[in-house]
Amino acid sequence: MATTARPRRSVLYMPGSNPRALDKARTLAADGLILDLEDAVAPDAKEDARRQVIEAVRAGGYGKRELLIRVNSLATPWGHADVAAASASGADAILIPKVESADAVRLVEAIMAASGAPADMAIWCMMETPRGILAAPEIAAASPRLGGFVMGTSDLAKDLHCAHTRERLPLLTSLGLTLLAARAHGLAAIDGVHLDLADDEGFEYACRQGLELGFDGKTLIHPKTIAAANRVFAPGEAEIAWSKTIIAAHAEAATQGKGVVVVDGKLIENLHVENARRIVALAERIALLEADLS
Repeated sequence: MATTARPRRSVLYMPGSNPRALDKARTLAADGLILDLEDAVAPDAKEDARRQVIEAVRAGGYGKRELLIRVNSLATPWGHADVAAASASGADAILIPKVESADAVRLVEAIMAASGAPADMAIWCMMETPRGILAAPEIAAASPRLGGFVMGTSDLAKDLHCAHTRERLPLLTSLGLTLLAARAHGLAAIDGVHLDLADDEGFEYACRQGLELGFDGKTLIHPKTIAAANRVFAPGEAEIAWSKTIIAAHAEAATQGKGVVVVDGKLIENLHVENARRIVALAERIALLEADLS
């Protein structure tokens, strides 16, 4: 279900219990928003937060931003009602916390179907526990509604008893396994948050590391980090120009019955062209999104 060319450079968590934050989100340059009913909301505010989030989504004004509602676990008193309400909200997706099995996805899928969720409403999964990471291949294949994975690196580091270092070496295995499962099933993959808001250099390093690993973007906890994430995860002008060049050169070679072509001393095959088309499509979608926000 995921549209891999859809911009997901910056995906900002917004507390569902804060109406001013939900309104402010309409003016922010994030590619996506996670309207949170789970971690960011105290137990006595859960029902009010659900109502506020549903009202905000229905009211609209978020433009082309991708809207995900993170619900509470079905094991809590609020989870079932969260999924049922989100299903009819008009959001793009429901984000399930701490997913550890394909059955967890299918249960949410059944509630969505019973609650009238449209066919194009996706399910996204938080990958934030050791059991979840080990079950990533099964989770990724659980439902045609699956749209993507979101890394919950803070919870994961806690469960692993590992250090959350700048290089994130203790987390690389989990990041890689999740990314492999996502890409094997055509899903999007969003990297975890960077917790130190005073560490601008460290945040940029984490974004570049996530990009190099293959993630589509990064989850954020503050609007001040949107611009940097958007810049790092967007294709650069030189990359876009090169992509267009090799697409054209390969197409010309194909008219002559050739499957490969040399451009500036580099051998270009169909696999390079496929990636080039993805980059160009992503750049075009970013331009449309940014025009919508201007």
